[in-house]
Amino acid sequence: MTETIVTLDTVKADPAIHAYIEAADKFTGVIGFTEHGFRHANLVASIARNVLSHLDYPERTAELAAIAGYCHDLGNVMGRDGHAVAASIVTMMTLRELGMPPHEIALVVNAIGAHDDEESGWATSEVSAALMLADKSDVHHTRVRNPDMVTFDIHDRVNYAAKRSFLRVDQPSRTVSLEIDIDTEISQVMEYFEIFLSRMLLCVRAAEFLNCKFSLVINNTKLL
Repeated sequence: MTETIVTLDTVKADPAIHAYIEAADKFTGVIGFTEHGFRHANLVASIARNVLSHLDYPERTAELAAIAGYCHDLGNVMGRDGHAVAASIVTMMTLRELGMPPHEIALVVNAIGAHDDEESGWATSEVSAALMLADKSDVHHTRVRNPDMVTFDIHDRVNYAAKRSFLRVDQPSRTVSLEIDIDTEISQVMEYFEIFLSRMLLCVRAAEFLNCKFSLVINNTKLL
């Protein structure tokens, strides 16, 4: 098979990838999960690329992180449980068909397969670390699909209370900071830690892999 330079635009143009992301978002919506569609895919791809670009990693490495970010949740098309591994397998098959070199495919699918292991996950490459940081930083009110606030569970409430989230990368200080503005009339800051502490620990480990420190700033107060 002829090897080609596969870019994020190449992946976005693939009709199968498009269909899987679209269907995955529909299926997660049916079972009450927050948005996992094109908004999330594009945002995570952009953040993952920016993390590595701001830290002066090679442009191609940043591109691979963007590809991993775009495809990381499409495994939800097969079901929520095990969606990360499912996404890595589907992405591997697609990237092979597109002609991506095997050593690049390995980096992308490794990152995708490990991105959701919040209990014991460790970044194993720059691409993997960037994806973890990008994915876990997307806490935002627009992801909530439940229109009835009375029936919000804690995940809906915390996401809905997050009015702004931004992952700031400072190359000189080697610091990656997740900045979140939370409306405390909707959800208390403690609730964020109650459900997202394992995600923040994953971000700490991912940042360390990139030789950075991770910082969490909520409502202009540094908490980590």
